[in-house]
Amino acid sequence: MREKNSSFQPIALSLTVAAALLRLAPHPPNFAPVGSVALFGGARLRGWQAYLIPILAMVVTDPILSHMAGYSAYSWATLLIYGCFLINVTLGRVFLRHSTSPARIASVVAAGSIQFYLITNLAAWWTGVPEYPHTVGGLAACYIAGLPFFGRTLLGDLFYSGALFSAHAFLSRKLYRSNRTSAAA
Repeated sequence: MREKNSSFQPIALSLTVAAALLRLAPHPPNFAPVGSVALFGGARLRGWQAYLIPILAMVVTDPILSHMAGYSAYSWATLLIYGCFLINVTLGRVFLRHSTSPARIASVVAAGSIQFYLITNLAAWWTGVPEYPHTVGGLAACYIAGLPFFGRTLLGDLFYSGALFSAHAFLSRKLYRSNRTSAAA
């Protein structure tokens, strides 16, 4: 379903920023809104905003979260993680741009979570995390150890994507109805 009015852009932008800020709220490990923000941004924001807003959310919140947790804000993995979120933006733009289908959204959310899991665990193994030797068995052990994190990532992405896409559909219908009513008056 295509957006009926350019006035829906502020709704999408507001929801994206609000969800990105939720990253600062306490949450279980990997149950965060960033993957969903990237997918939703790709699906509902225009052009450069779709790519900039999710990355900007990370750039702004990473130092805050790292200070609170007592670790470095940026590491070798930062660019890789940001790249994974840019893949999510692209998935949203390609597969969800004009879709409101819950099944389609859920399947793209799952694809985004899977690509994040596969890429980040491969990178952890490749860069020499000591527990995982550079063997097929070491790679398998790395992926197995990452399964609990993947489960929380998938659940978080499904939850936040459901909330974002549902809120956008609801608010867009309300606004569209309100605009039609006031234009007819």
